[in-house]
Amino acid sequence: MHYATIKNCDIANGPGVRVSLFVSGCTHHCKGCFNEVAWDFEYGTPFTEETIQTILDMLRPDYIKGLTLLGGEPFEPQNQEPILQLLRRIKSQMPNKSIWAFSGYLFDKITSGTLGDWTITKEYLDYLDVLVDGPFVEEKKNLNLRFRGSENQRLIDVPASLQAKKVILWEDKGMHT
Repeated sequence: MHYATIKNCDIANGPGVRVSLFVSGCTHHCKGCFNEVAWDFEYGTPFTEETIQTILDMLRPDYIKGLTLLGGEPFEPQNQEPILQLLRRIKSQMPNKSIWAFSGYLFDKITSGTLGDWTITKEYLDYLDVLVDGPFVEEKKNLNLRFRGSENQRLIDVPASLQAKKVILWEDKGMHT
C-alpha cells in the first residue's frame, strides 16, 4: 500500500484534533473528487513499519483524539490488511483513541463480505468508531455539512450498527468520539 499524506493536527475530518492518513488507491473515481491524485494505487509513499511508528508517535499526545482514515479508498481490498496492522497497534497501545474512516463504499457493501478477505474486513470494522460512507456526489455537495462533503454520505456508529445488524447513525454528543 502507498499513502498520499499524513496530516497531524487535523480538525476537519472528525471531532477534536486528529491524525489523518490519506491512503492511495481508489476505484470509485467520483466526479469532483478533492483528491484525484490518490486514485492511483502507486501514488505517494510506500506504507511501511516506519510509517506505522510515525503515526503512533503522532497519536500519543493527550490532545490528539484519534485517527481518521481517508483516501483514496481505505476499504479497497489491497489497502485493508496494511491498515489493519496499524489499527491493531493503535488499539493495543492507545485504546481510548477513536478511529474514523471515510469510504465511498456503502456500509452494506462493506459488511457484505465481498471486499476482499472478510476476516480482515470484519476485524477492521471492529476497530472503527465511526464510518462516513457513500461516494462523494458533486450534485449533492454541501459545504455546510459537518465531516462530510455531500448530502448522501452518512456518519455511522459502527459498533452500534454491527451489534444491531443495521445502520445506526452517529450522533455528536459533545464530540466524544
